[in-house]
Amino acid sequence: MVLATFLPACSKKGTTGNTPTNPGTPVNPQPPVWDPNALRGVWVTNVASTALDSRDNIKLTVQNCKKAGINNIFIVTYNNGRTIYPSTVMNNLIGKPIMERFAGRDPLKEMIEEAKLEGIKVHAWFEYGFSSSYSANGGDILAAKPNWAGRDIDGKLLMKNGFDWLNAFDPEVQDFMISLFKEVATKYEVDGLQGDDRLPALPSTGGYDAYTVNMFKTENGFDPPANYREAYWLEWRTKKLNAFMKRLRNEVKAVKPNIMLTMSPSPYPWGRDEYLQDWPTWVDSGWVDAVLPQCYRYDIAAYNATIAQQKGYYKNPAVAFYPGVLLKVGNNVTSVSLLNQMIQTNRNNGFKGECFFFYEGIKDQISWFQLQYPYIK
Repeated sequence: MVLATFLPACSKKGTTGNTPTNPGTPVNPQPPVWDPNALRGVWVTNVASTALDSRDNIKLTVQNCKKAGINNIFIVTYNNGRTIYPSTVMNNLIGKPIMERFAGRDPLKEMIEEAKLEGIKVHAWFEYGFSSSYSANGGDILAAKPNWAGRDIDGKLLMKNGFDWLNAFDPEVQDFMISLFKEVATKYEVDGLQGDDRLPALPSTGGYDAYTVNMFKTENGFDPPANYREAYWLEWRTKKLNAFMKRLRNEVKAVKPNIMLTMSPSPYPWGRDEYLQDWPTWVDSGWVDAVLPQCYRYDIAAYNATIAQQKGYYKNPAVAFYPGVLLKVGNNVTSVSLLNQMIQTNRNNGFKGECFFFYEGIKDQISWFQLQYPYIK
């Protein structure tokens, strides 16, 4: 969920409205009818935002979220081969413990402290997951560990939509990612940990590195097909990532049993076909505590269709489902009318909460969040 991502199923291109309009006065000026147990979340990132650039900015971010009725903040914790906290894991790997712009600080710690004062929960969001960099030939991680590279059918570095990918099937890569999750769970009083459309995930054009090819051949007796969309090849790789999801949950819960493990995948089945993401199995198996599919759409007809489709795959009510709602991309802010319609769709389908991408849109539509959002039921 980075602004440079442009995917057919969860695209951030297009417009949803330009100048925010005055939402007016709510029809029923009674206390909000929110379900106190529902998640009302927002993603806070370091891209196209200065929300994390100082302690004062973080404090203001939390205050704005509180005014907007947000009760869960998903703060970017790992992206583009860097962490926003001082990481021993990253320092040991690439000699850089934290993203350079945050040197001398700990924005994750600051966010936790400020949010706790306002009663808001904080989730560490590992945005890049198995992607190591954006258009940087793998970045510092692959410079340190070239054998970790994902490969396409031509043996080239696995890339998609500008993102460079690690080999999600490599045990060392998996150990590295789990070590980041466990490091945060151990060192910080976060309420949750989250992966998204890049964890667990891999472009379905990948899996042609020597390690994965040998593993497939050992298990099946023949080489993987050249056609990356071959059904049995898609299924085999998807099941390998499902196994990682199960392992991630087990290891995280062993460190902190009560921590909330959530995923915000691409919509199914597009996410399976393009990125080997099988969130219905994660939910059915109880490997996640909540799922937040990225239902990013630019008109209500498309949004309604996506919600209906995703709800059709949602079979385990013991795991919460909260749609991801697009609030802002670039200079385009979702209009009040479309926000009203999308949230009403969520409520009509029994979803009592949602998560908004991304924080900067909260500031643009703060009146809507204060005057209309609480009353949609």
